[in-house]
Amino acid sequence: MKRFAKENGLTLAFALLLVVGLVGQALSGVAEYNSQAVADGVDEISLLSYLGTSDFGVDVAENWQSEYLQFLLFVFLTVWLVQRGSPESKELDRVGRESDEDQQVGEYAEPDSPKWARASGWRLAIYSRSLGLVMGALFLGSWLAQSIAGQSAYNEQQLRQLEEPVSWAGYLASADFWNRTTQNWQSEFLAVASMAVLAIYLRQRGSPESKPVGASHDATGVEG
Repeated sequence: MKRFAKENGLTLAFALLLVVGLVGQALSGVAEYNSQAVADGVDEISLLSYLGTSDFGVDVAENWQSEYLQFLLFVFLTVWLVQRGSPESKELDRVGRESDEDQQVGEYAEPDSPKWARASGWRLAIYSRSLGLVMGALFLGSWLAQSIAGQSAYNEQQLRQLEEPVSWAGYLASADFWNRTTQNWQSEFLAVASMAVLAIYLRQRGSPESKPVGASHDATGVEG
């Protein structure tokens, strides 16, 4: 168990932080929901009931989709775009998909390479893009979940105000949907850009997200 915890510490730590964040969101969310319910003259609900509401669902989904979009774009854009001096970038002369030899695929695969990396044809093509494909699927799935939960939450508010509910397609064209979406997107883009630039000049000793403390500001694609 100790060995498992040590070898998977990063994932376990973030899984715990995810749970803590969800609990905090649920507690504050139900308090806000009930406060609004009192103001609207409707019954308050329990924490357990709140977890099944569209209000909770849309808040979770809109955050998740923006995170997966961030990683999806980062995975694809770093294939072709570089940032001089950043450890988040590839080396300046390695722009593009790189050769089979560089990527250790096909005839250049190592004995312990993944099975599909030693294959050819469609299996290699899929495996070579598997990270981006899965990130893209997770983004689209969570974005779809946001739109469905968001429509439900929006219509609940519409009915409270004695106004007509909207269809799913109508909600996709609404200001509420795009406000929820873009306010998360811009924060993710800012965070990635900040990390790429700040890591040129600043260091965090021992972190693979940083260059070695003594590395030149111009050193690119070097991890500490």
